[in-house]
Amino acid sequence: MDPASTIRQSIETVATLRARAAAQPALGAAVASIKRLQARRFRHRYADLMASKDFGPASCFFLEELYSDADYSQRDAQFARIAGTLATVFPASVVDTAVALSQLHALTEELDHGMATHYVQHAMTPADLDAVAYLSAWHAVGKRAERLQQLADVLSLGRELAVLTHKPGLALLLKLMRRPAEAAGMGSLQRFLERGFAIFATLSRSKGRVDAFLSTVENRESTWLKNMFDNAPEQEAAALSVLLQ
Repeated sequence: MDPASTIRQSIETVATLRARAAAQPALGAAVASIKRLQARRFRHRYADLMASKDFGPASCFFLEELYSDADYSQRDAQFARIAGTLATVFPASVVDTAVALSQLHALTEELDHGMATHYVQHAMTPADLDAVAYLSAWHAVGKRAERLQQLADVLSLGRELAVLTHKPGLALLLKLMRRPAEAAGMGSLQRFLERGFAIFATLSRSKGRVDAFLSTVENRESTWLKNMFDNAPEQEAAALSVLLQ
């Protein structure tokens, strides 16, 4: 599938799920609560990195752009609108990054909605969305392979952003593209690329720092996934509750 079709398909998946949530207030509330809980989990789990001079900006970028409960509808709409002309505006490496982001976004939305559907089916309210309820939904949905793929996609996106920083002239190109991108309705995508490029460019200035950051994320998230799937629910509920305090 070509990049434009992949982006459109991914954004269509997200839009369909959002429309379903908007039409069902209980489902929408559950999705929002799950996203908030997950963002809190990341914020607590990576508090040390976020407070670090070296890894703070990259950690905040991951939280706000990949693990956040923020509304990405504006960026999604821009993706869908300009998917066909993306390759004529940005170099192939940037297009690949945009494709990876859209696919990750769709997978994340599918997993979150699967858990939210479990909440609704069991008549849970946002007030019930504690660690025990979250774990119940997690195990009901399962999808271990998809969870591992989600992590692989996050890491791949980080590596792609790091690779972009080594492309000659790309920093200047992104700067020159700022006004045309805004005029073409691609401001949110442009800001994502500029921010990611700047953060990973700074991280790349010290040898091994990008690998150290991504390895830390990989190790912590892999351990988190293994524990979530393999440990007794009561054990993980206690551990998750600590992170959510």
